[in-house]
Amino acid sequence: MKNISERDKKHIWHPLTQHKLHQNMLAITKAKGCTLTDEQGRTYIDGIASWYTCVYGHCNDYIIEKVYAQMQQLDQVVFSGFTHEPAVKLSEALLKILPDNQEKLFFSDNGSTATEIGIKMALQYHFNKGENRKVFLAFEDAFHGDTFGAMSVSGLSVYNGPFEDFFMDVERIATPTKENIASILGSLEKRLQHNNIAGFIFEPLIQGAAAMQMHDAEGLDKILRLLKSYNVITVADEVMTGFGKTGKNFASDYLTEKPDVICMSKALTAGLLPMAVTSCTQKIYDAFYDDKISKGLFHGHTYTANPLACTAALAGIELLQSDEIQANIQRVIASHQKFNLEIKDHPKVLTTRQTGTIFALDLDVKMERYGNLRDKLMQHFMDNGVFLRPLGNTIYISAPYVITEQELQKIYEVIKSVLELM
Repeated sequence: MKNISERDKKHIWHPLTQHKLHQNMLAITKAKGCTLTDEQGRTYIDGIASWYTCVYGHCNDYIIEKVYAQMQQLDQVVFSGFTHEPAVKLSEALLKILPDNQEKLFFSDNGSTATEIGIKMALQYHFNKGENRKVFLAFEDAFHGDTFGAMSVSGLSVYNGPFEDFFMDVERIATPTKENIASILGSLEKRLQHNNIAGFIFEPLIQGAAAMQMHDAEGLDKILRLLKSYNVITVADEVMTGFGKTGKNFASDYLTEKPDVICMSKALTAGLLPMAVTSCTQKIYDAFYDDKISKGLFHGHTYTANPLACTAALAGIELLQSDEIQANIQRVIASHQKFNLEIKDHPKVLTTRQTGTIFALDLDVKMERYGNLRDKLMQHFMDNGVFLRPLGNTIYISAPYVITEQELQKIYEVIKSVLELM
């Protein structure tokens, strides 16, 4: 029988892939901790926690044990008209670590649907109140997912170009800096006078797909404060930033102005099973609570609040709150800071930046987001046993919290070897 990667070519269409240019997929047969193993037995350190999901390491024994026990009790049940203990326990656990203004949770199954629901909450909130607000605000270069509402509020045309004629009405503002915040607030104040903006969706502190661009909490707070004064619903997309990556449970914990809605996925279930949650304030929920059925939020997914996924999320939250994981997070942060001092002045490094456990550097070279030079960079990393996925000329690290110091140092050394090749 042919190997996995050869058999893959016959039927499978991979995400974010132009198959005429990239025909060979690397077959991974095993994952444990921070190590991926391919079908040839080669190993790779997972430097991005497999798209920011497996933050407690792959095949975490504690999470597997909990989910295995749940599999023998209740595997799946429809969540419309029914409920179950894992979902209720997860709601209780999440609300203990979410910002204090969050009160209600709506389950779905991935990051795009989490933001899609947040967008629908904001739009229908005003619709239910008889207000004609149909415009959404979003940051420039935002990314919020691949479903239509999520694409509409995303600003990266490399993903969305063919579909832009079908999008909802979205206007963009710049991410805040000390230099532009006064201009942003002045323009926004004038725009808000029209009273037709329903919501503002944003990635707090870090724009992931925009090559880990970072902004500070102070400017974002000022924007949120102004928007809230005009009753614009604020939606924080914490799909990437949630569950410890910024050094706190959520990036929103750095904000004084807490969002009305928070979208979660990825590390929510520690990479074991797909699930998402969109949380909101009591104020949002109350706008849907009515004798009229039509005012309800009629959105649903077959695997909403799957008991196994809820159990994985519960186990993940327990790990996140453990002394060991919290110490690991601080260790990774300190290691990144030390590495930054080593390479920030390198002639091939344009800029560096860090928020919590996420570290990024820009190479001083022009490069297409999905071009040949970027592919060569990624291949160099893989050839040296490290899985990193550059975004154009940006190299970033978002490794599992359980990564050892030795594994981190190997990632750093491979990055430094790239700088010498440029």
